[in-house]
Amino acid sequence: MGTTNPPLLEQRVLVIIHDAVIPFEGGRKLHQVLGWNDPDDLARRYIDDVRAASHGLVRYAIADRVEVDGFPVKQDGFVYTPRGYLANWRARSGFHQPDAVDYHRLLAEFDVIPRVNRGVLDEVWLFGFPYAGYYESIMAGPDAYWCNAPPLPAWPAVGPAVGPAVGPATRRFVIMGFNYERGVGEMLEDLGHRAESILSHTFSGTHGDANLWDRFTRYDRLHPGRAECGNVHFAPNSLRDYDWGNRRRVPSRCDDWYNYPNFKATVREVDCHEWGDGDIRLHHLWWLGHFPHLPGSTAGRLNNWWEYVIAPDR
Repeated sequence: MGTTNPPLLEQRVLVIIHDAVIPFEGGRKLHQVLGWNDPDDLARRYIDDVRAASHGLVRYAIADRVEVDGFPVKQDGFVYTPRGYLANWRARSGFHQPDAVDYHRLLAEFDVIPRVNRGVLDEVWLFGFPYAGYYESIMAGPDAYWCNAPPLPAWPAVGPAVGPAVGPATRRFVIMGFNYERGVGEMLEDLGHRAESILSHTFSGTHGDANLWDRFTRYDRLHPGRAECGNVHFAPNSLRDYDWGNRRRVPSRCDDWYNYPNFKATVREVDCHEWGDGDIRLHHLWWLGHFPHLPGSTAGRLNNWWEYVIAPDR
């Protein structure tokens, strides 16, 4: 293992915000009409939280920001209107199916693939509303794999209504789908599920205690007396999904991950006071903060797991 710090992960992001102006609601934007979060504020807070959780290693920078006065196009060509969407939301019914957005159209409209290939963009963040049709995360590019969603299929020919045909991506990259009805805690959950997919892929082919990702995600319900850090939905002592406020005390090796890769078999009893007494954001910051983040490698895997999670093209 080396003695220097791992490299900073400086990621350039394209932010695309679909936040339609509602003319019959005084010209206010959709998020204002419905009392939802300001997407720019969410982006700033998410950047700060990811930097903190990664011990300063992940440095997101918004390279380009585009705000769209409208709704994204679904895979079958459907587009909401302001009046139609608000009627569906207020009735909590009638939303269009199939829900999925047309990712290829979005990427073509905003010239994403050429900019990724030139190395001026590393990631895309889509900010939208409930039923925008986004996955929480999806991976594109050569040899893309499951990232809490099936890999985005190879780039198709794009018709003149969208733009000229574009060649395939030459770098892997991730597209995040954020919902500005929700908060930063849910954005961190999206990142957590991205991490689960990528690290499961990274450690595939290893078994038992050699699969460090499986060890990291152990929780008491499935591994009585042998909990470590748990996963996104299950804290070390959780009995069900999202049970981050459980006061049951269980032995856990969560602290030993601060010693990685030189484990010392550190065990102590923990409960929800460790991770925010049920607060989604605080749990996810606690969980992400336990990821190994050192230079060098162990048994053929990097000691800085953030490199896998944030920069899959490397």
